[in-house]
Amino acid sequence: MPFLPHTDAQRAEMLAACGVRQVSDLFADIPPACRTDGLRMPEGLSEIEVYERLHRLSHRNAHELTCFLGGGFYDHFIPAAVDALASRGEFFTAYTPYQPEASQGTLQAIFEYQSAICRLTKMDVANASMYDGGTALFEAAMMAIRATGRNRIVLDTGVSPIYRRMLECYTRNLAIEFEEVAVAHGQSDRRRLAAAMDDRTAAVILQNPNFFGAVDDFGDIAAAARERGCLTIVSAYPVALGLLKAPGDMGADVVTGEGQSLGLPLSFGGPYLGFLAARLALVRKMPGRIVGLTEDRRGRRGFVLTLQAREQHIRREKAMSNICSNEALCALRAVIYLSLLGKGGLAEVARLCATKAEYAKQRLAAVPGVRVKRSAPTFNEFTLELPADAAEVVAKLVDKGIAAGFPLGRYYPGMENYLLVAVTEKRTRAEIGHFAEALESVL
Repeated sequence: MPFLPHTDAQRAEMLAACGVRQVSDLFADIPPACRTDGLRMPEGLSEIEVYERLHRLSHRNAHELTCFLGGGFYDHFIPAAVDALASRGEFFTAYTPYQPEASQGTLQAIFEYQSAICRLTKMDVANASMYDGGTALFEAAMMAIRATGRNRIVLDTGVSPIYRRMLECYTRNLAIEFEEVAVAHGQSDRRRLAAAMDDRTAAVILQNPNFFGAVDDFGDIAAAARERGCLTIVSAYPVALGLLKAPGDMGADVVTGEGQSLGLPLSFGGPYLGFLAARLALVRKMPGRIVGLTEDRRGRRGFVLTLQAREQHIRREKAMSNICSNEALCALRAVIYLSLLGKGGLAEVARLCATKAEYAKQRLAAVPGVRVKRSAPTFNEFTLELPADAAEVVAKLVDKGIAAGFPLGRYYPGMENYLLVAVTEKRTRAEIGHFAEALESVL
């Protein structure tokens, strides 16, 4: 019998604070058909018998779905060496990097990660990773506000609605003004973005590829922002940077993104990895830690925490952030993944994603009643217009073993018949063909 530290009175007090009468009420949002009153294990089973029974039960889950989901999180192939190397004792038992003399291996791994992110984004400096892509974008917005002394942000609606919701949540009590500018034909609306930027604007936030999968070159928008004294922040998909123009080459001042696609499994939503890179002029406005390379008095190479702008390290009112703990293990996986692939390998993965997505467009566009939105170039993600509610279609396709994509009506009113489909290097011609056939059968 497990030890339960809470008394009946304490449990009743907690339930009352939650506004419910009993524990089962906490699960009222779960449909009754999906609930269970326990595993109902027979008594007297041995350990191996319990394991086998649980193993059989687990196979009743729909865990073999062919994944065409995207929206910022992608089903990429992860080389076995990533797990093998990241699991070595030197890494997962490494001492926290606050004392460099005791944690040179960890500090070097973070330094190499920062260097890889800088090369990928074509920026000058990167920090030691963050929670995820959404919080990294929030930190970039705060960097712009600190750097410019302004409190207004222009936000393209092609930026992930999940990230935009996070920005709203984190800044609700900070007197920061956001102006959202709707995309035009799936791409950033240059005219409206330029009109929205004024002398109170700290930054314009963009995403490439955007949430609809459209690819863009923001060089002209960055130039317009610079003329108005505001920064350009770009949220980027790191695998796409193996093929697309880097944000730094477009004139971006800060680049953020979700690093899950760099060797991290989907894992039901985390833990993930946020990356943040910037121009050197903004380095003292960056949150979190930055690892640097130096030499000791004997000329020996060493790694140190060069900047630590968290509230644990400096006076609280001067801290750059208090929510940017380093996701060191996730960053380690990312740098191992990038090192294994190399520049050519990452470019090849990106090419496979793009070409397979184009093939999927052709197959899916041939399904009667289905139309592919072709208003802008795409990378590995694109939007389908269906002759039925996309959420209902997705639910039907789950029964056929396919996670078909993301119904856009969830975040964009009026787009209930639109489905966002992602294709990675893992998807085969046979899987794409099966998707097209299954889609035709449910429409």
